Amino acid sequence: MVKRTDILVIDDDRGIRETLGDVLSDEGYQVRLAQNGAEALEFLRQGQSPSLILLDLSMPVMDGPAFRAAQLEDRALAQIPVVVLTAAGMVEDAPLMPGAAGFLRKPFGLDQLLETVQTWCPQKQAS
Repeated sequence: MVKRTDILVIDDDRGIRETLGDVLSDEGYQVRLAQNGAEALEFLRQGQSPSLILLDLSMPVMDGPAFRAAQLEDRALAQIPVVVLTAAGMVEDAPLMPGAAGFLRKPFGLDQLLETVQTWCPQKQAS
């Protein structure tokens, strides 16, 4: 059986990245973590296709807008929905993220996170 990734979390803050991974894994999602856009693209270009990407805007190496531009240029990756994780007051960066499925302002609550994820990545119970 091929292990599937439901959610790809891209965030340079190790604490946030690992906490999101733990919370989402505890909810039954298959989660992959990346510390920047370049690492995430490498993973995606290996043929992985998550149901949802949670993307931080501000990161070293390759930031959120650069990742999104590269994602949209690749036909195989362009249709994966992206929810942007952004610091309060950064929503003015929305034009840099064309076609984003949504935005979560940091700090966000777990209920808000799970509701957003459920919208784009309905949880399937394992039998």
